[in-house]
Amino acid sequence: MTFGFAPSSAASLSTSTSATSASRLLEPAEWAAAGIPLLRNPREVVSGLHSRHRPRPTTAIVAVLDPEERVRASASFTRRQASSDGWVFRNALLAQLRRVIPHDLRLRTPVRTAVLLYCRDGDARWTEEDGAWMWGLRDACTLHGLRCGAYITLTRDGWQVLGEGRGGRRPNADSVPEPFALSEAPPPLPRTGGSASEVMRRAAAR
Repeated sequence: MTFGFAPSSAASLSTSTSATSASRLLEPAEWAAAGIPLLRNPREVVSGLHSRHRPRPTTAIVAVLDPEERVRASASFTRRQASSDGWVFRNALLAQLRRVIPHDLRLRTPVRTAVLLYCRDGDARWTEEDGAWMWGLRDACTLHGLRCGAYITLTRDGWQVLGEGRGGRRPNADSVPEPFALSEAPPPLPRTGGSASEVMRRAAAR
């Protein structure tokens, strides 16, 4: 007769949950192979988001860029979950996107791109937390009809576009925000008044 201990249901559930959470992250090689579009001027985008949201560690900033890399919408929030689960991050990012900009699900091909800047402690090396944010960003973009763009970390050492090897020392998690970059400027409003506007008003009144 053999005696032993069968694993408890709680232990089995915990192991299963950990394995599932581990599958909801992207390794650097997977991210690099995903065809993420490169930012033409990453420092300008990073500086603009840093100036607008003034992030501190555990702050995530999701931004939507138009084809000219102008920021059309952005939102920041503080991470509150202790565990690094891509599914939780996906839901948080999707909630922010739905709050600040309409989806593009009707388009056959996405024209706008979402990027994520995450301010955290530590150095610029990839962590499992980064992998979970990458998974969450990719999934949130799919569900909102956007292209998945760059994932950027901001630490006290500077900023780093993961998977690309591009980065810089400023801005960083401790630096003073710079003035808004040109990429943050909204498009110019149509001019009103003058003879052309008067002609258009008369034509519309007929």
